Formats: sequence, structure tokens, C-alpha cells
Amino acid sequence: MTESPTRGTPTPTEIRRWRQYLADERAEAQVYGELARRRTGEERAILLGLVEAERRHEAHWIALLGEHANDPTRTALRTRLLGFLARRFGSVFVLALMQRTESRSPYEADADATDAMAADERLHEEIVRGLAARGRNSISGTFRAAVFGANDGLVSNLALVLGMSATGVGTGVVLAAGIAGLLAGALSMAAGEFVSVRSQRELLESTTPDPTARRVLPQLDVDANELQLVYRVRGMPPKQAAEHAHEVLNGLDCVHVGINTGSVSVQQDQHEEVGSARAAAVSSFFFFASGAIIPVLPYLFGLTGLTAVAVASVLVGIALLITGATVGVLSGASPLKRALRQLAIGYGAATVTYLLGLLFGTTVA
Repeated sequence: MTESPTRGTPTPTEIRRWRQYLADERAEAQVYGELARRRTGEERAILLGLVEAERRHEAHWIALLGEHANDPTRTALRTRLLGFLARRFGSVFVLALMQRTESRSPYEADADATDAMAADERLHEEIVRGLAARGRNSISGTFRAAVFGANDGLVSNLALVLGMSATGVGTGVVLAAGIAGLLAGALSMAAGEFVSVRSQRELLESTTPDPTARRVLPQLDVDANELQLVYRVRGMPPKQAAEHAHEVLNGLDCVHVGINTGSVSVQQDQHEEVGSARAAAVSSFFFFASGAIIPVLPYLFGLTGLTAVAVASVLVGIALLITGATVGVLSGASPLKRALRQLAIGYGAATVTYLLGLLFGTTVA
């Protein structure tokens, strides 16, 4: 680490800034330490390495502050929240948020931080990005289905409810349409997910090697060596396939390594990734329904007219902001931007439907 130059008495502004850095470094070390307690093996070692780096940075600010280091500034609310989440959950959300925290390090533009510290922070962002990516991969399928299902339910049923309201029909009709839209959409999502997952599993099953094929190996013509075609179709270069097939046919004790090499484990992994068709259908039903019920709530509680429309729009808007912000957090992007994008898309679709409802109602009248 590059040593800091000798300094005179620090100014009050410098003391405040250094105290904030010190508090943040301590808090970040605590977050990584809490996460490390919940990990094992390589991930634990990596997180403890981050803790050590943050402690080095902490020592730098203590050295600059001297006697002023005994009364550090309170940690930023965001970092304290991350520490709380790390202690309670230790989830991928914390790593995703820490990735954004590391990306906003001010050390590159601060002359009081060393070049090594600035470089550390830049690398920390990449390290945390890699750790967060592991967690993202493990939940990507379920998370995609949850966000897609809930968002589809929110937008489609809000559009349906607003469109029906705009035509001027009674509240009972709007409520019935909302419930029908909820059930129809949820059942459609469930059926589509079931067929999709089931079809994918059947497709994988059709490509799984037949384990009984190895029984014919002793009867194969060694000179023709057709076994090489099996290996070639599975990706081996022609020369390597011919050599491997020749070895297998001349030493049938290697049969179990031969014809099914790698295929069974790969197929099992693929089946696990695809998951259960029934579970996918049930989860899709409830994800969609959880979003689609929100626009109906005002009508269920007896609200009517523009009041019901306004309340439904506000409730759906809040839900869209939450789902958008969640996507932003997990993707390492700005939660605010993702939330506003989700809101704009949802409200845009609902507004178009509402205007069409108004036009349709005026034409019928």
C-alpha cells in the first residue's frame, strides 16, 4: 500500500470526511464478515479476504485521524441496513447492494486515499459482482418466473379493469371482469408453464443415451469401428473419436467409460435445471394471481367510479415500483431507474386500454 504523505493538523472538513470513510470501512468489513459466517469453502475465504482489505483501509484513516479517530461519524443508513440484512439473511440481495456500494467508491477522486486503496475498491466491485453472480444464477429461473408472472398479472388486470370502467358499465361488471381476468390469466399462465416445462423435459429425455446400447459392443466389427460415429456425433474430433473407439473395442472393460461418457450426468443436471412441470404450473398460477388481485381490491372493498380507478392505479403503481426496484437490486443496476421503467411500461399499457375503453363507451352510447 502506498504510504500517505506527512500532514499537518487536519481541518474540520477533512476530519468529518475521514471519519465518514472510517465508519463506512468498518461497516463494510462487518457486512462481509457477517456474510462470511454464512458461507463455507472458497466463498468464505474470498469474503474474509475482503474483510482484511477493508481493515487495511480502516487503518489508513485511523492513522490520518490520530486522536480524532476515537469519535467516528455514524455509518450511513444504507450501510447499516446492509449489515442488518447480512446478519438476518445473508442473501444475494446484500451482495448485489454491496456491488453498487463498491462501484461508488470516492477514493479515485480523493487525494487523501492512496492509489492502492482506490485500486482495491475497483477490484472489490468485480469480486462482489462474481459472488453475486453465483447467487443470481441459483435463483434466476424462479426469479424470472416470479417477476414475469406478477408483473403480467398487475399490468393485464389493471388494463382490463380500467378499460371496463372507462366504458361506463356498473361496478359489479367491472369486478366480475377483474375476477375473470385473474382466473383466466392465472390458469393460462399455469397451463402454458406446465406445457413448456413438460415439453422441455420430454425433449431432453428423447436425447438421453440409451444405456442398453453398450450391450452390442462385443458384436461390433472392430475393423468397421462404427463406434467412432457415436463419439463424433457427441462432439469428439474425428481422429480422437476413432482412437477412443478403437481403445474401447479392444478393451471392453472400458465400456462403461465409453458410450455414455459424461452424458448421464449432463442430462441429470439439465433435468434438475428444468424442474418439475407441476411445480412450475402452480408457482406461475400464484405469481400471476398475486399481481392480478391488486387492481381488483378497490372493487372488492366497495369503491366505485373514479375513486376505484385511482386507488387501483396507485396500488398497482406501488407494486410495479417494488418489482422494478427488486430487479434493479439483483441485476446490480439502479433500483430507481428500473422501478420507474417498470412503472412507465405498466401505466402506459393501462392508459392505452383506458382510452380505448372511453372511446368504445362513447361509440356504444
